[in-house]
Amino acid sequence: MIKDNQKYFNQLHIVIDGLVVAGSYLLAWFLKFEGFLSEGSTLAHTPAFYFSALYFLVPGYLIIYYMNRMYVPKRSQRMETELGAVVRANIIGVAAFMIAITLFKVGDFSRGLIAIFSVTNTIAAFTVRCIIRSLLRKFRKKGYNLKYILIVGYSRAAEEYINRLNANPQWGYVVRGILDNNVPIGTVYKGVKVVGVIDDIDVVLPGATLDEIAVTLPLSDYDMLAEIVSKCEKSGVHTKFIPDYSSLIPNRPYTEELDGLPVINIRYVPLTNTLNAVVKRIFDFIFSFAGIIILSPLMIILALIVKFSSRGPVIYKQERIGLHNKSFNIYKFRTMRVQEVKEEQKAWTVKDDPRVTPSGRIMRRFNLDELPQLFNILKGDMSLVGPRPERPQFVEQFKEEIPRYMIKHQVRPGLTGWAQVNGFRGDTSIHKRISYDLYYIENWSFGFDLKILFLTIFKGFKNAY
Repeated sequence: MIKDNQKYFNQLHIVIDGLVVAGSYLLAWFLKFEGFLSEGSTLAHTPAFYFSALYFLVPGYLIIYYMNRMYVPKRSQRMETELGAVVRANIIGVAAFMIAITLFKVGDFSRGLIAIFSVTNTIAAFTVRCIIRSLLRKFRKKGYNLKYILIVGYSRAAEEYINRLNANPQWGYVVRGILDNNVPIGTVYKGVKVVGVIDDIDVVLPGATLDEIAVTLPLSDYDMLAEIVSKCEKSGVHTKFIPDYSSLIPNRPYTEELDGLPVINIRYVPLTNTLNAVVKRIFDFIFSFAGIIILSPLMIILALIVKFSSRGPVIYKQERIGLHNKSFNIYKFRTMRVQEVKEEQKAWTVKDDPRVTPSGRIMRRFNLDELPQLFNILKGDMSLVGPRPERPQFVEQFKEEIPRYMIKHQVRPGLTGWAQVNGFRGDTSIHKRISYDLYYIENWSFGFDLKILFLTIFKGFKNAY
């Protein structure tokens, strides 16, 4: 039933996307030649000629959307992932549009029309998806379009799976029960009951209405895995395997194939992909360059305030550890009195720190002291978004005390980050901060970066002393 619903929903979604592409193009044409953007515009071709492009544009965009996995189930898909897919697909679509015009030598086709269309279609496509996402969540909360699941095997993985389903009711998953040999029947975890032993699967599957089976065996029972999977597949019910190795591989791994042999890599870092890294670096370069130009009057004023309010240099440089464990000098406006090197290295800044100057306290309150790091970003030492870089002595300390700490150096450090917008900055829990940093590193997407920048602009950093 769910599979049929998904098929019909995808077909409807494709129709809606086709209408959105056509509507966005017609709106762009109106704005360019009839609306408030039409001043000075001349029609090099007839309206019918421009509209005929829709015969190729609509199916072309639908193919690009499909190739960018924009019709996969949305139950547990993050919004920033969907935004990234929409932006990426529209960039590809506009590039293909321009290439087609060039190849077929269509002279005087309005580039302004294409530019307006790219903006209107990106906004419209994402807006429609937000509306669909909201409607689906409302339907599921009312008990429609639910997926019923049986869990086989009680383990840490089972508990984590139930925790996430309970925390996200909008996904529409309902757990019918758990089968396990080691936990007494009747045991309840977060509202989910152990209803039988694993051998009961032969009885449960034919009589239950299930959409999925989640195999969450503990490591000690993996010898039963092949038999259980075989029984589940014979039932025709979709089966998923959730491995119980969170203590060994706590974040998302990824697989590759070596001549037919599946290999599990312990850690997935999207930014090790060359294309992802290049896209992020281009974005950093453009926006840091623009930021320096736009904010240069403010930075000059702040530099003068620092210069005349206390003795010492305007720009404070401090060694930090960045990408691939390489050191670099981070730039900030000086907000503290000049100190001896040993005194400076003692600890982080704390609340009401006596070393902070009066003007520095104001700059720290609004994070204005961080603005010179735009030059670090322009140079390539840092990124707009990423884990905050740490001083060498703390890196040496934390890599021995905190598991997986050094993974943060697989990406460029950032001016802002997922940990910072969630309040973990300065004199806060380093374990929590690393947890947020690792989540960012393993779940990076262009849309995720945009979300963090948005939160930084409108919420600022928390715990800034």
